[in-house]
Amino acid sequence: MAALAALAQESRLDIFRLLVQSGEEGLAAGQIGERLGLPSATLSFHLSQLKQAGLVTFRRDGRSLIYAAEYAAMNDLLAYLTENCCRGNPDACGVGICTPSAPETVNQGVRHEAPARARVR
Repeated sequence: MAALAALAQESRLDIFRLLVQSGEEGLAAGQIGERLGLPSATLSFHLSQLKQAGLVTFRRDGRSLIYAAEYAAMNDLLAYLTENCCRGNPDACGVGICTPSAPETVNQGVRHEAPARARVR
């Protein structure tokens, strides 16, 4: 599954998690790079991989590219990973389907978790 392969790389997982936390409005590529400390060429490569895996979408806003998580693909991946969970009853595992927050409530006083590479292990 291409989505699992794409998320197996640490920087791509960090990017995807940030976009999921950002909601449907998404983030400009420059903002993603700033928040995660990724150079533009590296960020562009990782965003391309996530896009090819169907995990992110983008739109042009003036001169900026705005990337957003593809929630349907994420939910499909969660369903795939949990289809045999708890003897075939994924509801018993507590894994639900994600619905993005409304734009006006996203990021108000919420701190993003540090990227995986910055966490103390």
